[in-house]
Amino acid sequence: MRRHRAAAVGAAAVALALLAAACGGSGGGSKTTSQAKKETVTVASSNFPENVILANIYGKALQGVGYQVTYRTNLGSRQVIQPALLQGQIDSYPMYAASDLEFANNHAGQATGDVQATTQKLRDLYAPKGVSILDAAPAIDTNAFAVTKATADKYHLKSISDLKPIARQLVIAVPPECPTNAYCGVGLQNVYGLPLSSFKESKAIEVGPVADAALARGDVQVAEVLSTDGAIATNGFVVLDDDKHLQAADNVVPAIRTNKLTNEIRDLWNSVSAKLTTSELTGLNKKVDVDKQDPDAVAQAWLRQQGFKV
Repeated sequence: MRRHRAAAVGAAAVALALLAAACGGSGGGSKTTSQAKKETVTVASSNFPENVILANIYGKALQGVGYQVTYRTNLGSRQVIQPALLQGQIDSYPMYAASDLEFANNHAGQATGDVQATTQKLRDLYAPKGVSILDAAPAIDTNAFAVTKATADKYHLKSISDLKPIARQLVIAVPPECPTNAYCGVGLQNVYGLPLSSFKESKAIEVGPVADAALARGDVQVAEVLSTDGAIATNGFVVLDDDKHLQAADNVVPAIRTNKLTNEIRDLWNSVSAKLTTSELTGLNKKVDVDKQDPDAVAQAWLRQQGFKV
């Protein structure tokens, strides 16, 4: 699971304080369409750009069919948003199936690489709390391993398993904690039979811009990346298929308080999620992170491109 989302940023009391202060953000506050007004739905997001984009996507889809939407973006971590959702201070936010399941179940280890099973466990956990979990999108935001297109073409690489015969020729960039992490060094060895020692060299480089730059320059031939980061699209990196399901299913999945859920919202959001692939989400992140476009405008343009009313 994507590691940087695990950091704690406060408790329930902090949640309410932040909620009171956080108005609008990228979404621009409460809006309506020219259609008949429907119930207001408050859509929140965590405090990183991708989740803000997702909140705008789901929120603007609702606006397109006449719902009033209030945005509460950049609220903070799950430690902030989950209490607000359970207490009815917000109505919805875009979750990540595996990470949100493990947060809510106190890291019981129930999340797996099976998106349907992981989402169902999340759904079962939240249903008694008055929260409905809708269908998961194909888009998955998790740790992944990538190579340049040149390296992929040279060695015919499509999956992590493909690395095994040629690992001795490759330098891999992994974060410092990788050797003891179940989703990195430990997993590569136990799941793929590919210990870090099987590579020509492993370099300790944090996931993100530094590792991305090292991969682009050719300083390393394999790097751990974040699967939806805009740098993938910018550099044309090839993300290797996790063919043995090392990573848990951190697929995007919208959550909404059950008393706010209508059949129209369910059908609409499930339709939106069905079109949201990892590639699409990576492209949207590039527009915001690299091209510096407004998440509000990026979300609206994507919905229009996919045929939804905005």
